[in-house]
Amino acid sequence: MRKYILPLFIFISVLYTYAQASAKKQPEKPKYLWMCIDANFERFSHKDSIRYYLDKACETGFNGIVVDVRGVEGSVLYDSDFMPKLTEVKGYKCDRDWDYLQYFIDQARKRKMSVSVSTTVFPVGSSWWHTGPVYSDPDLAALTCLEYTPEGIKKIEDDGTKVAAFMNPVLPESRAYAMRFLRELFSKYDFDGFCLDYCRFPDGESDFSDASKEAFEKYIGKKVEKFPEDIFTYAQDGTRVPGKFYRQWWEFRAMVIRDFVAEVRSMRDEVQPDVELQYWAASWLHAIYTQGQNWASPRSHFYEQYESDWATPAYNKTGFADLLDTFITGTYLERVWGMDDPESIEYGIARTLRDIDGDCTVYGSLYAQNWHDFEDAVYLSLSRTEGLMVFDIVQVIGNSLWDEIKAGIDRAEAAEAE
Repeated sequence: MRKYILPLFIFISVLYTYAQASAKKQPEKPKYLWMCIDANFERFSHKDSIRYYLDKACETGFNGIVVDVRGVEGSVLYDSDFMPKLTEVKGYKCDRDWDYLQYFIDQARKRKMSVSVSTTVFPVGSSWWHTGPVYSDPDLAALTCLEYTPEGIKKIEDDGTKVAAFMNPVLPESRAYAMRFLRELFSKYDFDGFCLDYCRFPDGESDFSDASKEAFEKYIGKKVEKFPEDIFTYAQDGTRVPGKFYRQWWEFRAMVIRDFVAEVRSMRDEVQPDVELQYWAASWLHAIYTQGQNWASPRSHFYEQYESDWATPAYNKTGFADLLDTFITGTYLERVWGMDDPESIEYGIARTLRDIDGDCTVYGSLYAQNWHDFEDAVYLSLSRTEGLMVFDIVQVIGNSLWDEIKAGIDRAEAAEAE
């Protein structure tokens, strides 16, 4: 019997050692670097530049990239069957004879990096620069938002103060156009994640078309006799004065966006179910209700403190965290620490985790233009959430943040291993 004791003891010791090592070793968290479509248009017009910066990202500690292939201008940097290619940005022209997105995917795979693809969803032109397909395609122009401003009614593509000419998300035709290019991307390319960007209304001034009025009436089951006055009017200083349906209006718009996100999820499940469905939005949830972006869990009660202002008692049903795999919270703030400071990254992350309430994974995201204390910001975001995204590589390069990012990643991963 004794001859079996030593081998048995060794076997148990090996099992115990393996179990201890497995318990300590955690899966590596995703760490994404975002590649904005227009800001990097010239930089990534050359393949060797793409390879160089992917190597640089790997050396810094990133294990994933977000490749932006459709910006606010509405043109694309992937092989589309129906949307125009982006060939010029701020005077620099480049008409590639190679597939921009596929090259990024291939090169990332060689480096064992994950690839998330990002597109804007509802913009079809740049109102600032007066460029994009909306200015040449009357069918798209028929879908864009009608603004209700203190100066009067205007089309959004004619408003040079707006970042983009958005299609009206209420229109079935707008959603169909967006779903067409999203399905195209999911069908043509093999990637790991997909991030919805600008998947919202532009702001509180849009949309006030007859189509939105009719859809709203159907939603609330009542006629709106005076439109838009029954929603709100403007005071002399330009502030909104609520009308009788003011709060229901914001609920309606948030439900429009929730329903669209549900459409995207259904398509993802059908076409490429292993792709992680991601959504980026600002962390200050209470301030983006005019855009229809209720990224919270339907169980969240954050809105209750705003029921005397803009929220209805049923606003929670518009939350769409349960439709996502990952919410990327935009804590694009200058101050890092401060659980009692609503303008700190620490506060923004804590608030996000509370309002998501476990419905999906949360990644912290940082704006590299806010470069002060960036090591701390990276460490905090990566240690408090399940992943990290840094926007954008152009600011990382411009502010020479590679070493600070690496130090923050190393710090967070060292603490995780303890």
